[in-house]
Amino acid sequence: MKFTQLFTRTLKNAPAEEAAINAQYLIRGGFVYKEMAGVYSYLPLGLRVIKKIEDIIREEMNKIGGIEMKTSVLQNKEVWEKSNRWSDEVVDSWFKTELKNGGEAGLSFTNEESYSNILKQYVSSYKDLPMYLYDFKEIFRNETRSKSGILRGREFYWKAMYSFSKNENEHNNFYQKEAIKAYKNIFNRVGIGEKTYLTFASGGTFSKFSHEFQTLCDSGEDIIYISKNDYGEGLKMKEGRAAINKEIFTEDIKKDLGLGEDFEEKKAIEVGNIFTLGTRFSEPFNLNFIDEDRAKKLVFMGSYGIGLSRLMGTVVEVSHDDKGIIWPEEIAPFKAHLISIGKNSEAEGVYEELTASGVEVIYDDREDKSAGEKFADADLLGCPCRLVISGRMDSDEIEIKRRTEKEARIIKKDNLLEELK
Repeated sequence: MKFTQLFTRTLKNAPAEEAAINAQYLIRGGFVYKEMAGVYSYLPLGLRVIKKIEDIIREEMNKIGGIEMKTSVLQNKEVWEKSNRWSDEVVDSWFKTELKNGGEAGLSFTNEESYSNILKQYVSSYKDLPMYLYDFKEIFRNETRSKSGILRGREFYWKAMYSFSKNENEHNNFYQKEAIKAYKNIFNRVGIGEKTYLTFASGGTFSKFSHEFQTLCDSGEDIIYISKNDYGEGLKMKEGRAAINKEIFTEDIKKDLGLGEDFEEKKAIEVGNIFTLGTRFSEPFNLNFIDEDRAKKLVFMGSYGIGLSRLMGTVVEVSHDDKGIIWPEEIAPFKAHLISIGKNSEAEGVYEELTASGVEVIYDDREDKSAGEKFADADLLGCPCRLVISGRMDSDEIEIKRRTEKEARIIKKDNLLEELK
């Protein structure tokens, strides 16, 4: 893509009301446009990032047997009344609307009821289970106070998977061995695995514990406690250090988990969560099956969520400097940011060669911007590699600089593709 093809422009300053780093840089870089508090449109650069995150999640869900589908955004009032979650007294974050022919509908804020209602038409025998179904969709929550840029929105892009198992043992096997591993892979691939902890959290009305994936960040809204000692690989993303959400951090919980007193307090951002649902949502929908012993039993469910827009914002919060974003390579909008200084035809040829070789490159071909302005925009947009061609170089040379490096290097153009691998 060429800069002159983009309708967006970079900004020197972020809107005064945006305090969050993610919102400041994403708006300034032309990744998102703020429609209103908690609602953002994704512009071409931002959409490229979101789609790459989506592709990573899809690959990891498919590896563990996930089947993708897409549930509706408009939700049937009668379906949600069955689980007692239509009432504003139970769930106070609904967006609801009146239908012209009478009645009401809601904009989906989660998916448990939708999946349970659909699956009761297709599950009858133990042979139909297990199932692992997921979708990507817009979710709407009427937050009283939406803040922190795209970390907490009234409208956001989300992946939810639901597991449908014959019993708790089958569920636990998938939950512990497959789902957690897939989530670790996702967070490693988007570049935040080293900062992300598998964290014990409240199970609410569903189970004693749920698990959150919490990414350490000074601007995080959550408080977690992390052990200083190694308690085994099963407890967290790396090194075996255990983590517990402040909301459940008690002596009894530590005792139940067999943990000591060696904890330190950290701020974090929740980037994903997994729950054991049990029969909470299969029961009101009569989601039953006939087991091998010919007995009718309720399907045992689990839930596995990731907010893609929240994940994108978290990456910016933990991967930036005072000049702009530093995108991890797998989700960067482009691999390379090519800059032409002055009028020369060499840059056009490099752009065409890289594109033909399958390298994703954005080419700053603007003639009305100085070299300094182009360099500043490259740092702001944060692509992994900056390439510069100018008339001061030999015709067979090109300057290369990684976004994470301080100094640039001059290399031969013939070696460029090898450098970009």
